[in-house]
Amino acid sequence: MKTRHWTQSSLHRYIYRGMLSVVLVLLSLSGAKAQIIRDAVSWTRTVEDNGPTEKTIVFTATIKDGWHLYATDLPAGGPTPTQLIVDKLGGAELVGTLTANTKPVEKFDPNFDMKLRFFSGKVVFRQKIRITDAKKFAFEGAIRHMACNDEKCLPPSNWEFTVQVKELGKLSEVAPATSTETPAPQEATPTVGEPSADSATSAPDTLSVDQGMAKDAVSDLWAPVIPELKAYGDKALTQADGSLWMLLVGGFLGGLVALVTPCVWPMIPMTVSFFLKRSKDRKKGIRDAILYGISIIVIYVALGLAVSAAFGASALNDLATNAYFNIAFFLLLVFFAISFFGAFELVLPASWTNKMDEKADSASGIVSIFFMAFTLSLVSFSCTGPIIGTLLVQAATSSSGILAPAIGMLGFALALALPFTLFAIFPNLLQSMPKSGGWLNSVKVVLAFIELALALKFLSVADLAYGWRILDREVFLALWIVIFTLLGLYLIGKIRFPHDTPQEKTPIPMLFLAIASFAFALYMVPGLVGAPLRAISAFSPPLSTQDLNLYKGEVHAQFSDYETGMAYAKQVGKPVIIDFSGYGCVNCRKMEASVWTDANVKATLDNDYVLITLMVDEKTALPETIEVEEAGKKVKLRTIGDKWSYLQRMKFGANAQPFYVLLDNEGKPLASSYAYNEDVPAYMDFLKSGLAEYSARKK
Repeated sequence: MKTRHWTQSSLHRYIYRGMLSVVLVLLSLSGAKAQIIRDAVSWTRTVEDNGPTEKTIVFTATIKDGWHLYATDLPAGGPTPTQLIVDKLGGAELVGTLTANTKPVEKFDPNFDMKLRFFSGKVVFRQKIRITDAKKFAFEGAIRHMACNDEKCLPPSNWEFTVQVKELGKLSEVAPATSTETPAPQEATPTVGEPSADSATSAPDTLSVDQGMAKDAVSDLWAPVIPELKAYGDKALTQADGSLWMLLVGGFLGGLVALVTPCVWPMIPMTVSFFLKRSKDRKKGIRDAILYGISIIVIYVALGLAVSAAFGASALNDLATNAYFNIAFFLLLVFFAISFFGAFELVLPASWTNKMDEKADSASGIVSIFFMAFTLSLVSFSCTGPIIGTLLVQAATSSSGILAPAIGMLGFALALALPFTLFAIFPNLLQSMPKSGGWLNSVKVVLAFIELALALKFLSVADLAYGWRILDREVFLALWIVIFTLLGLYLIGKIRFPHDTPQEKTPIPMLFLAIASFAFALYMVPGLVGAPLRAISAFSPPLSTQDLNLYKGEVHAQFSDYETGMAYAKQVGKPVIIDFSGYGCVNCRKMEASVWTDANVKATLDNDYVLITLMVDEKTALPETIEVEEAGKKVKLRTIGDKWSYLQRMKFGANAQPFYVLLDNEGKPLASSYAYNEDVPAYMDFLKSGLAEYSARKK
């Protein structure tokens, strides 16, 4: 048996490669998000034979993990419910309505800011029919449905079906004298892209459009331009999910905060000195310290994996919209904040830490080091517990999948383990460490204020779910203004808590933090009268909950019809920006509130472009059903939303919203497309690139 002798450099290389592999494997498991998602809901159909004249059409929906399918009865102003569309029904009549086999879950849906009913996993819908004349039987139609996850919604879509008479089983030999027949709608298939009947009312009265010009141009306007977009290096069409990287960074920052708490900071020099002194061999001391850091990482990553295993992927996705969970976590954060303020101390049972100490003393080698790391985790819980709890919940309620808690804990543990390894390798750095003192308690108090502010976000979700209206936007902002004003007063020494040391002079770092806190509080004041407050739009309740709104800086589309808007742009010689949006698209509202309200963006959209907003979930019926072929299947476009959703998929190769694309007057792209990103300078660069390309083509 060969014994491997580790050198310091080989050990470092091995650990580096191992940790890099863990990070890359975990991140790669998240996969890439293709913009066109076709398998969120898959359908199958069978026929149940209930008798010679009574039949049941059974529709089975299999819903992809993390997504949900809306129920058949929903309140007005919400998403499209699951419904049966009948194109042709002869020799039979419907009995009752489309009915699910299970009761839908009723929860607050952040995509629509209302309580809605939906299904997850698998659900079966049944529609009974009565045969009135077997010889004339014909049944064609579709199941119209809409699917969402916690991040976005897909446009309403139709699953087409045709029931053949041979599927009905045993039929009555004598047909009734009377028959019921629902005539099929006219199956004329006008050219896709022909201006719809509502075109004349789509544009404001001040905009005059030559309808003849619109009809002449439609064939080229619908031509696919996916290769052209990819030639621009379009990232929106096949973008990787970067949210796991953000969780890793967020966890790392949380770990850095945990380092400077009173429970962890004093342990660094003590633990490193112990490792260096327990062995006369400095290399062995460094090795032990590195193994100690790795043990910390293993413990916290295991905690993240345990959370994922305990809840499962579906449950993790449901947490973000669960009102009871949000109320519970609001109370938990308030509890943590009170503890950080100094009202009481959070400690785990002493028997737990004593048991770990005994294990560390009785064990040897790597096992001993692992139990020492476990002891650190337990002893520091009073300070790290609130940070870990917040991080785990944020990871669990993100849309990044089942690995999110583990990724968050990996970042946290890396930051926590890093100083033990660095100070062991470079022990001279220990002398330059700031000494423990009252500043460590100040860190806890600052965290307490931040915990209170975050707690209000979770209470806001529950408030919206139940419609209490106790935490409307102006109330939320008023509380945040008070919290960050008090934080600023604390930082300059005007407010003291039980465990704080007397402060005669304000330290320079505290002064700058206080300035930032006061400035943030002042920044939120205009929000009380309706200012969009782009920096916190993801935290505050929607602007629709605000009673007083004096802000008039919104951008409004000039057209809601593609062909009419394109024809007008050609007349006036301007480029076009197509805004694929939806009534239930929360990220669309965020872009409108945080990006379009910027003065430069608004001026560019109003003056230099023709803005066409196309709602992919518009329920208004088309004058005539349009039948097209997509992915080898015939698809019927019945509503205006169907038409715009098909345009986005067919011409631009995407079906997620918001989706922005810049076009010239022939329908060709001027730049790569733009998806959800609240970076105003990036959006301005996007608009400017289109204007520059349009000018170059005109020359």
